Amino acid sequence: MKTKLFILTLLIVLMLAACAPATPVVPTPDILAVRTSAAYTVVAEFTLTASAFTPTFTPVPPTETPTLVPTPTETPTITYATDPTQIALGTPGQLCDDYSWEIASLDVTIPDGTVMTPGQEFVKTWKIKNTGICTWGEGYSPIFSYGEKMNGQPVPMTSVVAPGQEVEISVNFKAPDKIGEYGSYWQMVNPKGITFGSKEYIVSVKVIVQ
Repeated sequence: MKTKLFILTLLIVLMLAACAPATPVVPTPDILAVRTSAAYTVVAEFTLTASAFTPTFTPVPPTETPTLVPTPTETPTITYATDPTQIALGTPGQLCDDYSWEIASLDVTIPDGTVMTPGQEFVKTWKIKNTGICTWGEGYSPIFSYGEKMNGQPVPMTSVVAPGQEVEISVNFKAPDKIGEYGSYWQMVNPKGITFGSKEYIVSVKVIVQ
């Protein structure tokens, strides 16, 4: 009896072992879900990497506007005549064309420091002396040298001035429109366009515009 029961139990065990699968069943993975998850992971990694390496821009302060410094106006160099024709005829060391003045009688009109209104017209007259050995006539006149010209227009000479004689020379001026102090400097020129007279004998006019 015991033998039959043992045999029956053994058969049942063998039948159950034969019906059981040889290897455990592994569930089939969802390929689409895996790919989607991987894609999200890659995007997330790229986002983090881009954030980590995104350069930070520091604003650059604007460049200051340079201050323009006005260029100073150079005083023109005065050239004095060396024309051989101005050398004295028969008198060593004396010039054909030359002039000087007496300081007390130089300014006939518009003494230095005269007050003018903007744009005011005026005539400046000086008295000078022919100290050369040549006679002055047509073509001799004052000519602008340096400073503020103030629209200066020389008045032509109409008289003959022999050596040793005095003569009045004039220039028509117009005061500048801007308020300030102005000086205009003039010397003599002969018909050949050659200036003459030493540096000490350059006539001038100085006015105050206000």
